[in-house]
Amino acid sequence: MKPTPEKFLIAHTDGGARGNPGPAGYGVVIHDSEGEKVAAFSQYLGRQTNNFAEYQALIGALEYAVEHGPKAIKVISDSELMVRQIKGIYKVKDPTLKDLHGRASQLMRKLDWFEIEHVLRGKNREADELANAAMDKGSGRAPFESPKPAPQRQEFNGVVRDGKIELADGTLPDGTRVQVRIKP
Repeated sequence: MKPTPEKFLIAHTDGGARGNPGPAGYGVVIHDSEGEKVAAFSQYLGRQTNNFAEYQALIGALEYAVEHGPKAIKVISDSELMVRQIKGIYKVKDPTLKDLHGRASQLMRKLDWFEIEHVLRGKNREADELANAAMDKGSGRAPFESPKPAPQRQEFNGVVRDGKIELADGTLPDGTRVQVRIKP
């Protein structure tokens, strides 16, 4: 097992289906290793099973890490079945889940670090709310706009001269919002 990297993402994922199979959706909430939310998204999946939706949530989180970085992620899910299948404790028998497990495995191989943890539903509330909102939207219950992923946070080194920050490694486009942390 690789040591935990300094910078990594933490993704809370949840999938659900009403009727199982029934109207299904998933929600994903991603924070950086300092606890700042960097993305939240959801998707309605049509008529599917709960386990299908749980895997789609995992795949969504993994795709985000591969595309946006850092390529290190800890996934937190309330799906004991999916977590145990990803860890290799349970076999994947369902043909549809085998395909999804294969896709998740492909994405995990593109990462520098991966960890997955099972938690009780109460510790996964925000992802659960997004999954339920996606199911509501798909079944016509309530209007819902899926939040757009937050812009990727970047770090630049610089020095203050005459009260102005001079960047040592890059330039920022006009209108870029910045947050400055002072390091001694």
